[in-house]
Amino acid sequence: MLSDSVRKGVDAAPRRSLFNALGFTEEEMNKPLVGIVSSHNEIVPGHMNLDKIVEAVKLGVAMAGGTPVVFPAIAVCDGIAMGHVGMKYSLVTRELIADSTEAMAVAHGFDALVMVPNCDKNVPGLLMAAARINVPTVFVSGGPMLAGRVGGEKTSLSSMFEAVGAYHAGLIDDNKLLEFEKKACPTCGSCSGMYTANSMNCLTEVLGMGLKGNGTIPAVYSERIRLAKEAGMAVMKLLEKDIRPRDIMTKEAFMNALTMDMALGCSTNSMLHLPAIANECGIVLSPEVANEISDRTPNLCHLAPAGHAYIEELNEAGGIYAVMNEINKLGLLNTDCMTVTGKTVGENIKDCKNLNTNIIRPAENPYSKTGGIAVLKGNLAPESCVVKRSAVVEEMLVHEGPARVFDCEEDAVAAINGGKIHAGDVVVIRYEGPKGGPGMREMLSPTSAIAGRGLGSSVALITDGRFSGASRGASIGHVSPEAAVGGNIALVEEGDIIKINIPEHTINVDVSDEVLAERRKNWTPKKPSITTGYLSRYSALVTSGSRGAVLEYKN
Repeated sequence: MLSDSVRKGVDAAPRRSLFNALGFTEEEMNKPLVGIVSSHNEIVPGHMNLDKIVEAVKLGVAMAGGTPVVFPAIAVCDGIAMGHVGMKYSLVTRELIADSTEAMAVAHGFDALVMVPNCDKNVPGLLMAAARINVPTVFVSGGPMLAGRVGGEKTSLSSMFEAVGAYHAGLIDDNKLLEFEKKACPTCGSCSGMYTANSMNCLTEVLGMGLKGNGTIPAVYSERIRLAKEAGMAVMKLLEKDIRPRDIMTKEAFMNALTMDMALGCSTNSMLHLPAIANECGIVLSPEVANEISDRTPNLCHLAPAGHAYIEELNEAGGIYAVMNEINKLGLLNTDCMTVTGKTVGENIKDCKNLNTNIIRPAENPYSKTGGIAVLKGNLAPESCVVKRSAVVEEMLVHEGPARVFDCEEDAVAAINGGKIHAGDVVVIRYEGPKGGPGMREMLSPTSAIAGRGLGSSVALITDGRFSGASRGASIGHVSPEAAVGGNIALVEEGDIIKINIPEHTINVDVSDEVLAERRKNWTPKKPSITTGYLSRYSALVTSGSRGAVLEYKN
């Protein structure tokens, strides 16, 4: 066992003395050492319950013959960070989480790990760490929030942001805004729609790194505690069988994840995180493969913000395994992939039934015959950009209109709330990419402001930043190359006609190559707003959104 290096033999006596200082008994020191990575904190609603999950995992590990040891991982609440400088520090924590977990796990010789994340960057960050460390590992998340209720209708965080837009438009008053504020987010857990956190927790199940229910059992259900105990026991079986993350997260497993991404209608952030996780496994996921998979994968779920159903209802309908079983009727999954259950995908899903065809459409009656995400290319995004097609209304799938250009999110929000954006416009927000932001902020505030003003079916938004999974409408992000490195989005001028065709996967500014070349001669890059500390180092090393915004070290 790896832990022998810190606990066995005469030369380990000084290290054993420190285990004694921790209160370890001799019996504990003779059992496998299992690290439990806890993302618990008191600032993220999705993480406030993780202390209970961690205690349950510890019990499961101990019952199965291991010695559990807890250490922490950080987490940022994207909702609290949204719309101000704090959002620059969200995506960048993914690498901090992966790096710090690697350091802790290797430094202390853990034999196995149980990862306990929940929200947006914790899940991919810890999956990246799992691939790097490559000891037997199981994931168990904190679970999704229950939907809120306002005026008899279910709500979520996206409803809250859109209520702010409606308030600025004079469509609701102070009392209604306060009602949303008090009721939109009623419990602990990751926000209740198919936003980034829930997308990644569901895709963790698909990848085979989490047990059944990891993505969908609500945070407040006791079933979540039982799942955590099962995760603790499961990691001991993985250790016995020597099944490791890279045995599970194969190229075929990532193809399964992309397929289910399309079927579920996940957040566009999955198109940043899956390539980054794959990269740690030595696997390249190019943006182009997403369209190939989307073209043959039907979209079976319309969860908020694409529809009016929530994760709790997906759980009641049979959860992720039930959706996988529907998709597998079309032969689109590799069912031989190994999982943390010690069984294959095919063995896991074979008896999982679709219990509500209104929540999980049958494969023969999908919402659409193509998947929930589309990758677009053209002279505005020569490398690629991404849109959540399942959350775009029919009339906006093909759109052209004049560019309304802003060099930061704040200026765009002020213009939208000030009534300066009109039907037909294409809002362009640039210098918000991985390097230029720095940090690639999410744009939930402007998309919600557009929707809240009733412009969601007539205004598109394009950015080299990214979008919250709570965004809906023709919200096109990850434009690559980004403005900060001279991408063509930096050359767009007010009034230029932008043409978007989502079914044909194209996005272009109606300006000739000659004119763009002339504009480039006069272009001066805008300096990042933060040039010190971690963000400065991140900006220097980060790649484009089309490559997952991973850090690249050059010798």
